[in-house]
Amino acid sequence: MSESKKILASKIYLYLAALFITSLVVSNLIFQKFFYWYPFDFTINGIKLFELSVGILPYPITFLVTDLISEIYGQKKATQVVVAGIFASFFSLLIILVSNYVPALDSSPINDQTFSKVFSLSGLAVLASMLAYLFAQFIDIKIYHFWKKLTKGKMLWLRNNFSTFSSQFIDTFTVITLLCFFEVLSWDSFVGLVISGVVFKILIAFLDTPLLYLFVHLFRKKFNLKVGEEIEI
Repeated sequence: MSESKKILASKIYLYLAALFITSLVVSNLIFQKFFYWYPFDFTINGIKLFELSVGILPYPITFLVTDLISEIYGQKKATQVVVAGIFASFFSLLIILVSNYVPALDSSPINDQTFSKVFSLSGLAVLASMLAYLFAQFIDIKIYHFWKKLTKGKMLWLRNNFSTFSSQFIDTFTVITLLCFFEVLSWDSFVGLVISGVVFKILIAFLDTPLLYLFVHLFRKKFNLKVGEEIEI
């Protein structure tokens, strides 16, 4: 590969990492707003489903990005992005904690009470999310590369969906359990939130498979990669 293409590949990797980290950090900051995404009421044994946190909206992007990086740049680079995401999330937690303790001016458009109401639970959300995230992302990468080796770089849809399904279930179950344990959420909503989150993420995983195929095709065409071949940067 020419030096110019290596530089381009490095820049693309940087932007993918930025997209990943931004999606992860923002999902933790906005999680307290909930919405109803199904067009009609749906309940199972009196448990209302499909009430979801808006924090779930950017989160599937992280799994699409790690799968893309895993496919094109390899397992090591995907793991580096995951570690960077952990650092960014904990650093955002530190900023929130400091900001919460700084007293607001009387003339401030946002007073202490409003700021605390919006961000006071973000610390617990980041902690719960990071513990779940550690399990889910590393499992996603491991499963993805297990299927990649087993299929010799073929059947992209298989490793994309198998890795995402497994990791998203682990992520959803773990983060909802921890948020209920920390009393951020009610245990009464546990089953509904887990089912809703898993179903939503599985649907997104199906939808992002064509996108992954498209991006992988563009990468292979641009950098003249064979099936299963990775870029070293």
